[in-house]
Amino acid sequence: MNKTGYFTHPDCRRHDMGRGHPECPARLDAIEDRLLASGLGDTLERREAPLASTFDLELAHGRMHVAALRGLADELAEQEQAGGSELLHIDPDTAMNGHTWNAVLRATGAALAATDAVIAGELENAFCAIRPPGHHATRDRAMGFCFLNAVAVAARYALERHGLQRVAVVDFDVHHGNGTEDILSGDERVLMVGIFQHPFYPYSGDAPRAANMVNVPVPAYTRGPAIRQIVEQAWLPRLEAFRPEMIFISAGFDAHRDDDLGQLGLVEADYAWITRQLRDVASRHAKGRIVSCLEGGYNLDALGRSVEAHVRVLADLA
Repeated sequence: MNKTGYFTHPDCRRHDMGRGHPECPARLDAIEDRLLASGLGDTLERREAPLASTFDLELAHGRMHVAALRGLADELAEQEQAGGSELLHIDPDTAMNGHTWNAVLRATGAALAATDAVIAGELENAFCAIRPPGHHATRDRAMGFCFLNAVAVAARYALERHGLQRVAVVDFDVHHGNGTEDILSGDERVLMVGIFQHPFYPYSGDAPRAANMVNVPVPAYTRGPAIRQIVEQAWLPRLEAFRPEMIFISAGFDAHRDDDLGQLGLVEADYAWITRQLRDVASRHAKGRIVSCLEGGYNLDALGRSVEAHVRVLADLA
């Protein structure tokens, strides 16, 4: 069995934070276009993301935070009906429109459905083409384009609902996954490893909050060979010692050299190489089980190419 799932939903395209915002619906179109043009899309098992339940969201988020976001969605709907603004800003970079709440539920639902399918053995691994992203969302705060943290919810879901003993979270976005760290730090059932540009938004991660966090900040303009060395020397020994029963990936592609939202220098071959290392760890310890969720990546051409490279390795076609 070597099936790779592809989870998404049209609702994820309807979330829109306004004209010119880099975290835009066209990101998912760029991925779909690349998978179609390359023929890779035909090899994947496509599944539609369900809506996540509040019960599951609260595995990683405070009840008041979930309720507040839902309340903001209701407030926005009333505001629109009264002829007011179609956007409600949470911070200068993060805004909701009338479709955001459903998009958030679909994004998290994709990660949970992928987790179910992979643990059940229906799929070996899966990629979730979702937005909004999630790794900046802390237990009780939306920020940095993110509202709820799909990867953190899914990691806790695998532990609490499926009874796994150890899961790993890998984050190679250009920005530190501060929200994931906030939710999972100190949980000895989870190992989180990551690289990120520093100093850079959200200006955190240089001092790990707990022993289960392997944060490796790197300076601007770091390129692929140096990142590969970090993976070999810092990530892989910890992952091997931890022996995860499942791996979750916060797959941000904004560390690509063509992406203007960061200043790192990865290319498609680097993403493929990193994915191959993670597949090897999963094959040894986790029955191949990987769920990867889209985070950043804002140069549309580079995003499409990078996702193709990543998914091609997941599908064992590279």
